[in-house]
Amino acid sequence: MKVIDLINNTNKTAFSYEILPPLKGTGIEKLYKTIDALQEFDPKYINITTHRSEYVYNDLGNGIFQRNRLRRRPGTVAVAAAIQNKYNITVVPHLLCSGFSEEETEYVLLDLQFLGITDLLVLRGDKAKHESAFTPEKDGHRNAIDLQKQINNFNNGIFVDGSEMQVTNTPFSYGVACYPEKHEESPNIDTDIHWLKQKIELGAEYAVTQLFYDNQKYFDFVNKARNAGITVPIIPGIKPFKRLSHLTMLPKTFKVDLPEELTREVMKCKTDEDCKQVGIEWCIQQCKDLMAHGVPSIHFYSISAVDSIKEVAKAIY
Repeated sequence: MKVIDLINNTNKTAFSYEILPPLKGTGIEKLYKTIDALQEFDPKYINITTHRSEYVYNDLGNGIFQRNRLRRRPGTVAVAAAIQNKYNITVVPHLLCSGFSEEETEYVLLDLQFLGITDLLVLRGDKAKHESAFTPEKDGHRNAIDLQKQINNFNNGIFVDGSEMQVTNTPFSYGVACYPEKHEESPNIDTDIHWLKQKIELGAEYAVTQLFYDNQKYFDFVNKARNAGITVPIIPGIKPFKRLSHLTMLPKTFKVDLPEELTREVMKCKTDEDCKQVGIEWCIQQCKDLMAHGVPSIHFYSISAVDSIKEVAKAIY
């Protein structure tokens, strides 16, 4: 069943979460422990992130460095297949523009289709660490809209080179990202809404938000989207606040504002453990408020927060 159907056919707020593929060479067992820890809450689907290659520099001595490309977290397709096979749950691998050519994307789509994985989250992706601004790969896509067009052509039986498939299979369904506090590269929220509408009109069936801690920003964003004619589910993306360092790290990394009340409570904390408890309580109240407003689903970002998410889920599901 497609993600959109899983969301629409549940009689309560759906639960889902995002995971990272394991670091190269570390195995998948730790990932299975994360999934096992959250199984009791009946996740409707699990997202698996995709990571581009980055340049690394190896010191060869005498002031000479060798530049090599490295993917620290390969295996998104394989991880998705392993989870689907072991847990019989819908998996949603991320598909990126960043770091991938059109041909490489096509091969990923073929692999996923062979495996019977037909749900995607379509994203532009972040710029590489060595870049000052996002730069697409040679023969790669510049934005999520262009990537959607390739997926749509694939669904219609057309390869990148224009040739036709002899056999077509179950088409891909997909969601996209959105930003209640606007994307960092966007000049204003109205421009963000404009591009979100374009993504929906091209076939995105739902949107998942960047993490946020102020529900009013989410509600305002949804209202703007509805007024612009966007009718698909807009799923709140949530991550429990966990460490004292998050006071400065989260606004810098994710370009989000922290509510004054949350900031005030965190600043009273002496340890990360104190901060973690504040974060859990804030997240519980945040989720209860979202559920009271009838959100169809809540999507959790689980990286380094599985234990907190479990406590939150116990309180709300």
